[in-house]
Amino acid sequence: GGQPRNVQPFSDEDASIETMSHCSGFSDPASFTEDGPEVDEEATQEDLEYKLKGFIDLTLDKSAKTRQAALESLKSAFASKILYEFIMERRMTLTDSIERCIKKGKSDEQCAAAGLACLLCVQMGSGIESEEIFKTLGPVLKKIVCDGTASIQARQACATCLGICCFIVTDDITELYSTMECLENIFMKAYQRDRDTNGVSSTHNTVLHVSALLAWTLLLTICPMNEVKKKIEMHLHKLPSLLSCDDLNMRIAAGETLALLFELARETDADFFYEDMDLLTEKLRALATDGNKHRAKVDKRKQRSVFRDVLRAVEERDFPTEMVKFGPERMYIDCWVKKQTYETFKEILGSGMQYHLQSNDFLRNVFELGPPVMLDAATLKTMKISRFERVAFKARTKARSKCRDKRADVGEFF
Repeated sequence: GGQPRNVQPFSDEDASIETMSHCSGFSDPASFTEDGPEVDEEATQEDLEYKLKGFIDLTLDKSAKTRQAALESLKSAFASKILYEFIMERRMTLTDSIERCIKKGKSDEQCAAAGLACLLCVQMGSGIESEEIFKTLGPVLKKIVCDGTASIQARQACATCLGICCFIVTDDITELYSTMECLENIFMKAYQRDRDTNGVSSTHNTVLHVSALLAWTLLLTICPMNEVKKKIEMHLHKLPSLLSCDDLNMRIAAGETLALLFELARETDADFFYEDMDLLTEKLRALATDGNKHRAKVDKRKQRSVFRDVLRAVEERDFPTEMVKFGPERMYIDCWVKKQTYETFKEILGSGMQYHLQSNDFLRNVFELGPPVMLDAATLKTMKISRFERVAFKARTKARSKCRDKRADVGEFF
């Protein structure tokens, strides 16, 4: 019911000079100079907060289109600017709105609300306030994920949201395992498809299976090592079956998960041995050199690129180090665990990823970047990371692997 209101979406101008509308210039030393027109930041901030308050009110509107537009505008704002204090004062209101939209909205509205829930937790970080948010939204998200009558898109968005929010918030080992089990129950159905001959499992469920698998893999990276071992034993011999899936995204998700599982397995046991290694490497090599004429060129190119890296990881224990630039800083992605984490947050923050890497305390803590760095152009020009430092960084990351997680096994059931 109700007529949709004319909602003016959040724009780059609303986010002022600090947002991602200018983040593309952060890699340019010239952007650190103080030239240019002066901006009344206080007035701009007040104007931004006034608009955001309006969007929060509109999430309760009678019109579904208006609610969805308000959710999307809030998502854009949260992805492009740090709004911790503003959100802190309104976190319960936002949580209630998100809960209502997920419970009562249709597919698109549920997707937008789930996306906003992710960004809400990214903004709040891993504190007690985020725990309260997750206590409210976690059960709602799980219910949608497991609801066969809900739309696939909504279930997919809720699976992703469940994994990300749990990653950010959960210090409770029981909740972590419970969330992983929920996601496991979804993507394990993709294993069964290979055994089904009646074609009941249709391909439209694959997008849900992919999202559940990726969310589960993210949570595996923060599990205690004893649990990691259990999960590896459970899934390592089943995952290769997904490499034959018709869906490109499923093949890639399965391949990258395999690479990550092998990396973790070798961390826990230097002498780790996989019985079907020859068969697996043969499959991976076929995907890395696939020339199937029935597949699109873009898909083949993407698949070959991914599986060359996966094959190197499985066969040679190697990872092609990537460098991410954001402002005056550089971050090296030198293992599959770090790559999985980075890609997950990049997916939900979009173009705001660089800005959040610079300014978001939670993300900086996840990637061990230390406090936010503010440098002038002269200092920036003198900054060069030597090859020796890059090698030392990679060695440090490997040495950390044995104690990479705060969630120790000791006392986990208390």
